[in-house]
Amino acid sequence: MSRVHEILSWYGSDNPGTLTNLARMLNHGRLGSSGKMVILPVDQGFEHGPARSFAPNPPAYDPRYHYQLAIKSGCNAYAAPLGFLEAGAREFAGEVPLILKVNDHDVLHDEDDPTQALTGSVSDALRLGCVGIGFTIYPGSTHRLEMYSQIRAYAEEAKRYGLVVVIWSYPRGSGLSKAGETGIDVTAYAAHLAAQLGAHIIKVKLPSEHIEQDAARKVYEECQIPVKTLTERVRHIVQSCFNGRRVVIFSGGPTAADNVVYDEIRAIRDGGGFGSIIGRNSFQRPEPESLKFLDTIMNIYAGTQA
Repeated sequence: MSRVHEILSWYGSDNPGTLTNLARMLNHGRLGSSGKMVILPVDQGFEHGPARSFAPNPPAYDPRYHYQLAIKSGCNAYAAPLGFLEAGAREFAGEVPLILKVNDHDVLHDEDDPTQALTGSVSDALRLGCVGIGFTIYPGSTHRLEMYSQIRAYAEEAKRYGLVVVIWSYPRGSGLSKAGETGIDVTAYAAHLAAQLGAHIIKVKLPSEHIEQDAARKVYEECQIPVKTLTERVRHIVQSCFNGRRVVIFSGGPTAADNVVYDEIRAIRDGGGFGSIIGRNSFQRPEPESLKFLDTIMNIYAGTQA
């Protein structure tokens, strides 16, 4: 059985349309058929503002730039909110699998307990030829239960029409300390929540060694769960998603030195992670640098570069 067919076999309740769209992503681009994925996400303009997102590389103000970057670099898919996808969906139709980000928030008002507005729909995703939808939840926020209910309704409709469901699960809110947002226990819990909510693909941040909850700390210590290295922590996150039977990918985070990112990619690869979803670290560079950067990441996942 090929790796892609093995992954598809984990989603036995889904219809052929959803499995076809999941296969389209897994078989597309430089890493096609390997079971690994690199996705370009560009929701930062909505989430952080245009200057903070695109001024470091001004051509990135143009939505078409990101389509071209995803295509030229050989990404498995390109994810963005409604406006960015609409601005290039016709021109680049069929050239890269698309994921419509259907909820978003801005930073014009600081909130201890963030939530998201519903900014796109399943019908929008179908109209634009997308393979799936993306949805953010904030475990730790007082608004989390509303978001869980929203994604349940979105996922039901998306699956009915043969779309893939991608959940960004980002612990955040007054229920957590700042360190707790990326703590290993909290990140594993957030990833598991996304799996329980019906995600085909789960996106989380790379976890730290910090343990937020006292009750969880007791179990981690008594069961001697290995979490000292990033590779061990990635392996634990994957294990927490139905013992590795859900696709888990990791965000690239804010701009960092290349060697730091490459070490993280190696840890994801060695820990059994399925890949990365990398935005700012790629599109905030001049295009030649970005293509070289993404090429190196894909080579690491492919095993052609140490």
